[in-house]
Amino acid sequence: MAKFTDEDDALLAELGVEFEIKNTRSRTPREERIFAGFEEIQRFVDENGHVPQHGEKGDIFERLYAVRLDRIRALAECRTLVEPLDHQGLLAEGNASLQPAVEEMDDDALLAELGVEAETSDITTLKYVRSSAEKRAAEEIANRERCEDFDRFKPLFEEVQDELKNGVRTTRPFVRDAGFLKAEIKAGQFFILAGQTAYVAEVGEPIKAPNGEIDARLRVVYSNGTESNLLLRSLQRALYKDEAGRRITDPTAGPLFADETSEEDEASGTIYVLRSKSNHPLVVENRDIVHKIGVTSGSVEKRIANAKLDATFLLADVEVIATYELYNINRAKLEKLLHRVFAAARLNIEIIDRFGNPVVPREWFLVPLFVIDEVVEKIKDGTISDYVYDTNSASLVKE
Repeated sequence: MAKFTDEDDALLAELGVEFEIKNTRSRTPREERIFAGFEEIQRFVDENGHVPQHGEKGDIFERLYAVRLDRIRALAECRTLVEPLDHQGLLAEGNASLQPAVEEMDDDALLAELGVEAETSDITTLKYVRSSAEKRAAEEIANRERCEDFDRFKPLFEEVQDELKNGVRTTRPFVRDAGFLKAEIKAGQFFILAGQTAYVAEVGEPIKAPNGEIDARLRVVYSNGTESNLLLRSLQRALYKDEAGRRITDPTAGPLFADETSEEDEASGTIYVLRSKSNHPLVVENRDIVHKIGVTSGSVEKRIANAKLDATFLLADVEVIATYELYNINRAKLEKLLHRVFAAARLNIEIIDRFGNPVVPREWFLVPLFVIDEVVEKIKDGTISDYVYDTNSASLVKE
């Protein structure tokens, strides 16, 4: 390249031209990546009209650009390097916005906190970044295939749907506490993910993930006849991210009528079995087997306090024969289930209430107490949907 002499410089000055010899020092690969990363942030601002923001509501790339901008603002080396490019004033805005937690994290930890996996651990080299949800979706698309032995699992899905319908099972949100996934995933559990019922058919040997967590490879079968082979943590995160994601309780979840409960259990109410002290001839004749079976969300004592004034209680005092505490179950559905099982034994009795109106109570049944106990046991083990009460043999029989 020809060099300019003093005369050439003078001539250029006369023409109103300024000539500057640019520094041709090559940039290091790291500097190139910092420049490229900052230019991506600038393009984002040009296209969207605002600086990238933190928060889960934002696009994953916006969240990453926000983190990257915080890092560039915080590191003097980076600020000095990109300052000549900053025509949007990005370095001057929100210098104090960097969160201490972000400042203390290395790149891998920071990306993990965002739920993101990158092709490289350097936050300035994010050529392509995928969220865990994106990776899970891609993995499922790639790995979901026809379940060759779906005939084995189809009855399980049908049974679960039946139990959900009858209230033997219920669905609960898949929750986490203080940033950590709380609900465990085990073989034999059912979930609802992306509108499909998912069954964890197998859990592989534990493996240690890069972040120190214990992970495992799962075989998950879906109600549409497909299956996938994905990581336990991927399924957990997918369930948490899916607003409609749910876990399906076991028939004994809670447990349903148990003496001990866990911190996740939600009290649903009480099944009560009552015996009437009515002097009605039909009741007197069958007093030992005439029982009212109901479900209440409150105190049984309060429920029966004014029994003798209520035609539902046969306008007579009652005694409590048995109670069963409920956890994690729909009371109304369970009550319908109980009444369906004993429908053939419903007491056909008419009571005239205090106002002279005829009332036909619907919750009284001619059934021995031991059969009621048996029904409760079958609700526990999830087999009740197969049975009805037979009045001739005074026992449960399969439908």
